[in-house]
Amino acid sequence: MAEDRVGWGAAERAEIANHANNGSWTLIDRSDVPDDRSIVRLIWVCKRKRSGTLKARLCVQGCAQVRGVDFDQTFCATMRPTSLRALAAIANSAGMRMRRWDFVAAYLQGELERDEVIYCHAPPGYATTGPDGRPRVCRVEKPIYGMAQAGRRWQRSLFPWLLGFGFKQCESDPCVFTMTKVIDKVEQRVTLGCYVDDLFTLYSHDGPGSLYDEFVRALTLRWNVEDEGPISDLLNVDISVDESCIILRQEKYISHLVATYLPDGVPLSFQKTRAPASESLPKMVEDALASKPTRTIAPDVLSSYQSLVGALLYCSTQTRPDVAFAVGMLCRAM
Repeated sequence: MAEDRVGWGAAERAEIANHANNGSWTLIDRSDVPDDRSIVRLIWVCKRKRSGTLKARLCVQGCAQVRGVDFDQTFCATMRPTSLRALAAIANSAGMRMRRWDFVAAYLQGELERDEVIYCHAPPGYATTGPDGRPRVCRVEKPIYGMAQAGRRWQRSLFPWLLGFGFKQCESDPCVFTMTKVIDKVEQRVTLGCYVDDLFTLYSHDGPGSLYDEFVRALTLRWNVEDEGPISDLLNVDISVDESCIILRQEKYISHLVATYLPDGVPLSFQKTRAPASESLPKMVEDALASKPTRTIAPDVLSSYQSLVGALLYCSTQTRPDVAFAVGMLCRAM
């Protein structure tokens, strides 16, 4: 629709502006690229977010990168599901406030190693021509989304800054940081949970002169961040807070799965029981495995099944341990 075309165009321009503001690349002539180096494509990845916002992300086609040439290590830690529940429990028991911050174009705020040089074709729709008549090439200066090492480079930029500010890294989860400081004879605490570009913050005191205020001023001065207010959801986990408890649920996420995989609604026979699975499930899985060598499963059916089981596995590890056994049985038939 015409309205969507305008929206997607604005989303692309906003993404290009992010790259320009962060100095993501330098345009060079094609002749300046060494003969032994490949040039990777940049592609647009477009998504309509749950809020209805149109998001356009410019990504490196990371599958075309060469290990040992374009990148080395790629590991990037993420906050564990148990840490989210533990932080919620701590906030509830200690009466700490919870807030969510978002790093704008987080990866672009990271830094590549000095010897990491990546060459990319210009973004689709934004190519320019050099003096030799050939399209100019981008020499990448920042860890752009899609690069194999982008997450690691972003994390290796953020974590040292947090440690330098005075936070201590949790031994059981490297994505959780804590800081305690006595101000005016009152012990104040700030705890952080990092998940890529989301910052889950817990703080005991706020207001001018508080530890949290000191942290926020330093955070906004060093990084491009947005304050998303009191936390209400994180990674498809809805978080509701009242005076006596904090509740974690995935009702919206599960409803989305039902709408996707059961478009005609949940069968009445399923609605008559609270049991997470039928007693015959183990036998059904056993029969399916026994017949697997003689059956041919269509790739699209297999992919859909694997996607659903993966989504259910995510629920079982986040807020629904009651379905863990049933999901484990389904995983055997992957």
